[in-house]
Amino acid sequence: MVAGLAVVTGGLLAFHRAVPNSVGGMGSLLEAFLPWLGLVAVVLLGPALLRRSAVALLALLLPVTAWTYLFGGLLLPGAEPGPRELVVVQHNVSDENADPAGTARALAGAEPDLIALEELMPPALEVYEKALAPEYPHHAVQGSVGLWSKYPLTEAGLLDISPQGIGEGWRRGLRAVVRTPHGEVAAYVAHLPSIRVRASGLASAWRDESAGLLGRAIGAEKVEALILLGDLNGTVEDRGLAPVTSRLNVAERGMAFSFPAALPLARIDQVMARAGTVAEIRTLPATGSDHLPVAARIALE
Repeated sequence: MVAGLAVVTGGLLAFHRAVPNSVGGMGSLLEAFLPWLGLVAVVLLGPALLRRSAVALLALLLPVTAWTYLFGGLLLPGAEPGPRELVVVQHNVSDENADPAGTARALAGAEPDLIALEELMPPALEVYEKALAPEYPHHAVQGSVGLWSKYPLTEAGLLDISPQGIGEGWRRGLRAVVRTPHGEVAAYVAHLPSIRVRASGLASAWRDESAGLLGRAIGAEKVEALILLGDLNGTVEDRGLAPVTSRLNVAERGMAFSFPAALPLARIDQVMARAGTVAEIRTLPATGSDHLPVAARIALE
């Protein structure tokens, strides 16, 4: 029994792409919580030791090896900061945040070069603009997403990632070019549609369609260096985000589970890059949002 469960767990970790998405989105649902399968091996270790089962202990090497291959590197220390690095912060601030001023101060306290925010709603937007203006004089807002920068922004405008049928006025994508000391960088801010877990399975059609539009926009981007910041409503293992993750580098160090803030189970707030490496990602202390902010160091090529 223990050995069998260990083999199944190892198989799910190693071959999660083989789990079909056609039946209730089970593949994406598994991938959303994939790191937590490592706990199964921990739980199974006790019975294996009590039974003194060599077969069970050997079988446990399968999930342990698979988990280490997939996620072990994220736990290693990050590299020392380099000369061509940017620090960025990504945060879904929540449209129900009762303390936008405090949230703005907390994010600025991490001293990032760029701050990307989602779920910006009036009158809270005015509070963020006022609180961040002294240190981040350059900013752009499209709909409910915004970007604040220490460096000048050009070409700021709407990034259309709206899936068909979602309704008029849905503006949750932004593109701008940041004139950093290391050269021009295209900065994308995106808030993909939410997914829902229902009795029939995972409902992610709009999220997946929006991810496809975002991936195509990234592929067509002329500026070589690119940073994507956003609430993508999916983990980097989730195949629904493959149009994006196949084109960009994801974090090399750090787990940074960001949602829900009260008991973080997954990182759906993402920082990715092209012509650059996301050297490290981490969460910041909780704000008035149901998401935790994430901060990342990006080493530009």
